[in-house]
Order: sequence, then C-alpha cells, then structure tokens
Amino acid sequence: MKKEKYRLQVLLDLREKNKKQAEIKLAKAILKLQEEEEKLKRLKKEKEELKERKRKSIVEMSDKLSSGESLIRESSIHLNFIRKINEDIEKKEQEITDQIEAIERAKEKVKQARRDYIDACRSLQIMEKHKELWRKKLLKRLSMAEEKKLNELGNVIHQMRKG
Repeated sequence: MKKEKYRLQVLLDLREKNKKQAEIKLAKAILKLQEEEEKLKRLKKEKEELKERKRKSIVEMSDKLSSGESLIRESSIHLNFIRKINEDIEKKEQEITDQIEAIERAKEKVKQARRDYIDACRSLQIMEKHKELWRKKLLKRLSMAEEKKLNELGNVIHQMRKG
C-alpha cells in the first residue's frame, strides 16, 4: 500500500511561513517603538539641558548686573543668547510633540503586527489540528484494513484446518 500524503501540506507550509514573517514583523515593530521611545527621552533630556543653560545664563547676567560689572553691550549679547536658547527650547518642544506622535504611530504598528501574528498562529494551529485529525483517520482506516486482512487470513487458516 502506498504511503498517503497530506493533501494540504502546501497550505500548512504556507501558514508556517506566514507565522514566521508575522513574528519577524512584530519583533521589528517592537524594536522601532523602543527606538522612538529612546529618542523621546533624549529629546526631553536635551530640552532640560537647554533650560539649565538658560537658568545659569540668567543667574550669571544678574550677578554681573548687581555687581556693576556688566556693560550695555554684554547685556545685549546675554539677552540675545537667552532669546536664542528660548527659540531652541521651543524647537525642542516641537520635536518632542512630533516624537510623541511618532511613538503613537509605532504603537499602532505594534498592535497591528501583534494582531497579525496572533491570526497567523491561529491559522497555523487550525491547519496542524486538521493534519492531526487526518493522520488519526488514516491510521484508523489502515488499522481497519489490516484487521480485515487478518480476519480473512484467520478464516482461510481456519478453513484449511477444517478441510
């Protein structure tokens, strides 16, 4: 008797491949989200550093003014420097806002990739279950055929002993 092949093996292989691809896509999406979150932390830290530079510059300027060391020209340079820092802080705040949006998009991609992965796993499980049921039916059929042949052989032996 020839060995029977599972007729849906190609589909099962395809589902396994889909699962692996979904797994890779999920891993990449999670990695991208982590990178975006790290970038946000870095931007917030840079903003805090700018605020600290501004604070130190203001303290330095007020110290010079109170001691009478500051000239009008120096004060003007200091004020321009503080204005520039304020602009940099505003720019950082916009970058932070943009980064928060990028994180939200990355989270959506992770959610979608996770759903796709779960669907691929379920789809593969269904096919594996189907193959297992097919295998059990095949074994049962082979077992019944073998039993039938043994019965026939038993009957022939019985007939030969009788006759």
